Order: sequence, then structure tokens, then C-alpha cells
Amino acid sequence: MTYDPKIHHRRSIRLKGYDYSRAGLYFITVCSQDRLCLFGRIGKGEMKINDAGNIVLYWWGEMQNKYRNIELHERVIMPNHFHGIIEIKSGSEFVGANLRVRPNESRPNLESDKGQTHRSAPTAKPDEQILNQSQNGQTHRFAPTGSSASNPSVDTMVQWFKTMTTNGYIRGVKEHRWSRFNEKLWQRNYYEHIIRDEKSYLEISEYIQTNPAKWQDDKYFVI
Repeated sequence: MTYDPKIHHRRSIRLKGYDYSRAGLYFITVCSQDRLCLFGRIGKGEMKINDAGNIVLYWWGEMQNKYRNIELHERVIMPNHFHGIIEIKSGSEFVGANLRVRPNESRPNLESDKGQTHRSAPTAKPDEQILNQSQNGQTHRFAPTGSSASNPSVDTMVQWFKTMTTNGYIRGVKEHRWSRFNEKLWQRNYYEHIIRDEKSYLEISEYIQTNPAKWQDDKYFVI
């Protein structure tokens, strides 16, 4: 089935009994509280990311440093939401279709505090592109079949991502007078879709890449 955001972005009901720490690929969407456009704007079909949006991208990239058994794939920051694909690996047991993803993209080598779980986010430079890393020729498992006690759950990672981006945004409000949000930066829930095959992966990746160009048709679109 062709990827349809109206179907795949409806409120997620977690699959009963499903282990969301299983190896596999997961499409994640988080939306700002009240759909406030805090992270930039769309101009001529392109996303113009502001400092707040760069903070979101930075902490998304840092998640791969915190959780060593994951890989981050396509992602996009939009004015009021974020899409990304998380891959949870399972070591030597990891098998599946041989999928070539986008070439490596470099991002600034931002310093991290050794041995610390959390730290305050540095203020991102305006228009700075903080990119996630992906690898050519990587092997992926689409339909999760195994689990590992050492794997973080998708919920654990998303909650950490929300916490760190919220802390960074609050610092921006205090130090740089960013727009204030209403009680919470992000909506309480988030949306996820389990990517079960290569066709679905490619459709979702294309959807993420073209999201800015289709902003006015997006379910999160606000004037």
C-alpha cells in the first residue's frame, strides 16, 4: 500500500504485547503542543530551520551516541513537528534485506560530557545544519523477530529525546527570548509505525524527504 500520512499518522495505539525494544525500523512522529510553529518556517517548498529547530536536530543526532545499538535514518524538522526513522540493532543476529540508504552526511563534532546521561544543549548557530549519520550498504531487519534485554524501547528513546529538546528549548527561552510554549513543548503522545519491508521503508523515506514541499497538504499544516 502506498504510504498515506492520513492513515499512518493517526493517533497510535501501541500494539498490545508488542516489544518495542525489538530489532527493527520504526517511523516516529512527534508534534509540538498546540501545533505551534516553533522550529522554523516553510518558504518556497523548503524548510527554513531556526535555532530551536537546530536544537531538535542536535538532540536527535545525540540519541545515537546515547543508545549505541541504534542507527538513525531519514529525518526532517518541520515548523511544528518532527519525523524520523530509528533502527534498533541486535548485534550478530541482525539479518534482513540489503538496503542502500543515503551516503554519510557529516555534522559538527559537538563536545559531549563523558559518562553523563544528560547535559544542557548548547545554543545552535542560526541556519546551522546538524545532520544525522547513515551508512551505505547496511543490512536491515524490517519485520522485528527478536528482542534483547539491552535494547532500549522506542518509548524510552522518544521520552529522552523530548526531555533533552525541552531542556534545550527552555534555555533558549531564558537566554535568547525564543517563543514560549504552553506548559509542554511536545504533545504528550507520539506516533509510530513499524516498518516491515523495504517497500514501506522507501515510501516513508520519500515522504520524509518531500514533506517540506508538501507542507500545505500536511495534516499538521497551520497558517
